[in-house]
Amino acid sequence: MRSWLITGLGNPGPEYDWTPHNVGFLTVDRFAERNGLRVTRPECQSLVGVGDVKGDRVIVAKPQTYMNVSGAAVAQLMRKYELEAANLIVVFDELALEWGNLRIRSRGSAGGHNGMKSMISSVGTDEFTRVRLGINPGSPLGGGPIVLGEKAKHYVLAGIPKSMRADVDLWLDEASSAIEAILAEGVEKAMTRFNRRAQGLKEEET
Repeated sequence: MRSWLITGLGNPGPEYDWTPHNVGFLTVDRFAERNGLRVTRPECQSLVGVGDVKGDRVIVAKPQTYMNVSGAAVAQLMRKYELEAANLIVVFDELALEWGNLRIRSRGSAGGHNGMKSMISSVGTDEFTRVRLGINPGSPLGGGPIVLGEKAKHYVLAGIPKSMRADVDLWLDEASSAIEAILAEGVEKAMTRFNRRAQGLKEEET
């Protein structure tokens, strides 16, 4: 039986629940719900759920350390469950992609994302799978101007309008399906199935 750690990046607390910066948490919750897992057990500075998903042991986690230092909690979980970076999947928001876009990558730099900087530093490598969820509103779904620079720091922590929740709901299902495909088929096949072409945006510090 293979083992996986699937972690979403986000900030703890109800005030952050429905914000662009927490779509990683929202996706992990949706994936857990679809697969009969409960992400409620306090462990290694995280909320954790453990169970079998299609024959694999899966640990699902939401670090409770706040976004920018979330790597420390994930590294603790990897040590506890004796996992390598090859068995880690990180789900996070990406301002360098337009809203509603989804990209799977098998490795890469932090790209200005402070949560990912913490992750790479703590894990000690960038050789792990990530599911990037585009949150820049310069897109048909977001319906707004491209947000970069200083404005981005406020935008990522602002509430997602209720008028957009139905679209986000569908997006979370798609992101959960992408994670399930990585587990079942491997990252390369999942990339072929789920990656979309979209205009890349300049990556900024968030």
